[in-house]
Amino acid sequence: MEHPGFFERAGPFSLAEIAKATGADLAPGVSAHTMIEDVRALTDAGPRDISFFNNRKYADRLKGTGAGACLVLPALADRVPETTAKLLTADPYRGFAQALMLFYPASRFSQVSADAAPGDRPVHPTAELEEGVIVEPGAVVGPEARIGRGTRIAAGAVIGYRVCIGRDGYIGPSASILHALIGDRVIIHGGVRIGQDGFGFAMGPSGHFKVPQIGRVVIQDDVEIGANTTIDRGALKDTLIGEGTKIDNLVQIGHNVVVGRHCVIVAHVGISGSTELGDFVVMGGQSGTVGHIKIGSGAQVAGASHPAKDVPAGAKVGGTPAKPLTQWARELALISRLGRRGDKSGGEA
Repeated sequence: MEHPGFFERAGPFSLAEIAKATGADLAPGVSAHTMIEDVRALTDAGPRDISFFNNRKYADRLKGTGAGACLVLPALADRVPETTAKLLTADPYRGFAQALMLFYPASRFSQVSADAAPGDRPVHPTAELEEGVIVEPGAVVGPEARIGRGTRIAAGAVIGYRVCIGRDGYIGPSASILHALIGDRVIIHGGVRIGQDGFGFAMGPSGHFKVPQIGRVVIQDDVEIGANTTIDRGALKDTLIGEGTKIDNLVQIGHNVVVGRHCVIVAHVGISGSTELGDFVVMGGQSGTVGHIKIGSGAQVAGASHPAKDVPAGAKVGGTPAKPLTQWARELALISRLGRRGDKSGGEA
């Protein structure tokens, strides 16, 4: 059965209504009465969806988009396909955020329950628990949640609205699981936070406008997540953790991140939004990435290292910014020799 989603969508809205909500102008020849049903990424949008474009880096995505409408800078309007209506704005990203708020007015806040009221029971009557599920004292299971056979929900854990959890799993004490779909045999330790807002703001001189986050977190089978790790839900697309991946304590994974299968992510790693890790990637403790880069399958990132660009499959990198491990080791050795030379000359290098 297809999951119904976590946020109710308003609309449809006409382009005139969307233009008013976003402060955009309809390009000449665009019909104000065209109806739009949803907000989608350029790669996913169809003829009844609106998207946005403000970065030439993604020009190929714009060229191939099927979006019915697009918020775009006037200077980049000529790049929009003829089949896509143009809404001209000085700040397409802020317009995108405002359009999301129009279509998903409840998305400002994470949802534990769609209809919470004083006196509600800890396990909502619409939740579906298979035989053998254990819910310890103080745990809360929200409406329309589904939990598979043999899974244990520890004391104080919160399972949000429409969350799905597979079989033979464990949700640790005081963990919170929101806006997430979780597979079988997944172990989530105490204090983990899954599915909260991604850190997204349209920044500007008049203030920082919150970008609603309407995506999900999808965690595949046999994943283990250490204590007090946080995994943000996606903005439009899903944040994904591939099967068999093992994540240590105190890791931060941003929105729209894709982590492949059987990766190992050690404590204090920070992975910025929209980064993609291939299969069997290893990230050492206290390492981290900038956003929107790819770490190829089998790559290894040394502890306390920080890639600033794509890392090829199978590569081993270290340092800040990260570089091939052998080069980094030679540079460290050279610096060490220079330091020792300075000591022998009375402190002067």
